[in-house]
Amino acid sequence: MTVSRRHLAAAMAASGASVLAISSGALAPARAQTSDATAVAEAVAALTKAMLAPDKARLEALTADQLSYGHSSGKVEDKATFVDVVASKKTVYKSIELSNQTVVVAGNDAIVRHAWESESGTGDGKWNVSKIGVLQVWQKQASGWRLLARQAFKV
Repeated sequence: MTVSRRHLAAAMAASGASVLAISSGALAPARAQTSDATAVAEAVAALTKAMLAPDKARLEALTADQLSYGHSSGKVEDKATFVDVVASKKTVYKSIELSNQTVVVAGNDAIVRHAWESESGTGDGKWNVSKIGVLQVWQKQASGWRLLARQAFKV
């Protein structure tokens, strides 16, 4: 997954704070916001990688203890369930492709939206294709950006 300058510019413009900071001559807040947006995009990519090659330690490190992980079916999992399902390969991801991603930083929180296309299964050789929309909320904690909430929806 690649985050282009266009994605970052769109996220900055949508947030309003960066646009105001630039027009008022205070460039430090705009740079911090761009840096945070990049860090959040990197955390999204790291989470995707940890789901593709199940990495329990990385999944736990990238998710908040209060995680609410919502699927497009309406099922909602807490952190322990989400990590267990992926790490124990109850759900196996053959591929995950994210596109049209936007990142908007608001203080210590970030809103990420993207399209998700994946092939997943239960390890029985049968693969399901999912094409959904996703909204994620990331929170900046002492240890870095952590996924606090995720809700998928049918498109």
